[in-house]
Amino acid sequence: MSAVADKTWFGQPRGLTILFLTQMWELFSYYGMRTLLVYYMTKQLLFAQDKASFIYGTYTAMAYFTPILGGAIADRWLGKRNAVVIGGSIMAIGHFVMAFEPMFYVALATIALGNGLFLPSLPSQINDLYAADDPRRGRAYNVYYVGLNVGGLLAPLVCGTLGELYGWHYGFGAAGVGMFLGLVIYLAGRRYLPPEPPRFVQPVAAARDARRGNRRVWWLLLGVGIAATIFRGAYEQIGNTLPLWIDTGVDRTWLGFTIPMTWFQSLNPLLVISMTPLLLMLWRRRADAGRESSPAMRMAIGALVVAAAYVLLAAVTAVSGGARVDWAWLVVFFVILTFGELYILPTGLGLFAKLAPPRLGATTVASWFLAIFSGSLLAGLVGTLWSKAGHPAFFLLLAALAVAAAALLWRLDRPIRALP
Repeated sequence: MSAVADKTWFGQPRGLTILFLTQMWELFSYYGMRTLLVYYMTKQLLFAQDKASFIYGTYTAMAYFTPILGGAIADRWLGKRNAVVIGGSIMAIGHFVMAFEPMFYVALATIALGNGLFLPSLPSQINDLYAADDPRRGRAYNVYYVGLNVGGLLAPLVCGTLGELYGWHYGFGAAGVGMFLGLVIYLAGRRYLPPEPPRFVQPVAAARDARRGNRRVWWLLLGVGIAATIFRGAYEQIGNTLPLWIDTGVDRTWLGFTIPMTWFQSLNPLLVISMTPLLLMLWRRRADAGRESSPAMRMAIGALVVAAAYVLLAAVTAVSGGARVDWAWLVVFFVILTFGELYILPTGLGLFAKLAPPRLGATTVASWFLAIFSGSLLAGLVGTLWSKAGHPAFFLLLAALAVAAAALLWRLDRPIRALP
């Protein structure tokens, strides 16, 4: 463990706060743009819903595919710090370019390319802040996840409100400013970050032995990644088809005021921020009592909770008979969904980082984002059914996907626990 880890803020290494704030502003830019994307395509560019859904899914998929190459580049050549700075700069340019309508596809491609360097290189530095036996390491990813969701909370309120009420390009421009602020914080806090591990290419024979020794780990991570892919096919609808339902199927009036659709997108991150401390307290007490759940089992529980959230929407829309649903049901949905999300998503990222082979931290974390890539692509394909199926049937389909993910994670629990 580096000396920088001995200096703490709030009981955690100071570097965690720097990574927390950097990723917070990156997520502000990403979710700010994502909040507006489907609306922008259907209302400004006049794309059909199924075309907009497919573009949305393809874009989010590519944003999580490019980290596979970016993680390998960071581990072998650039180093994690340089990859964060270069990738973040490219992403900031892409967000500003979104303000120009003819450059729409160029902007999406630019953001996805920059994300490839940035995304795996930042969270893979968390593990290096802690000793292997440090009990804080397991909870660090939940603390980090709160930081991500602060950005997710601010994004719809700032970018969404600017885009929806004053003009799309103001919202996209605000997303670029957020990315720039994240880079400034990262560069200012470099002295608190863990040192770069040595970068070199192993000799062929040594690399072959390492691959053999880690083969079982990679197969198990592949299984977890498949489960995460299936789960994401359901979860990612909160940024794809759910906004369309909120716009046309939810009564958003309150005391004579119509709540903007994008404000509901802030519910999920707000709940992450408020619920995480309570869950961490619960998990710590369970660990002290010797009843802590294994990572795979915790993820399975989360998938089942998310399935229950979609079952609720199926029931509510079925009972409404096509009438608009009171917005209070949407709040209940987000409470349940977020509870499940906190069990599965930070735990999955932490599991991949924990099992990473030496000097392959960014590459292994990028493998987790590959599951998000495939899940986002699946979400885009599933979203094309929104216009073809009834709303109750569609929400039940999403619940079934989450249950399938939970079943696979339950099957993987024992072999993962058997790893040394």
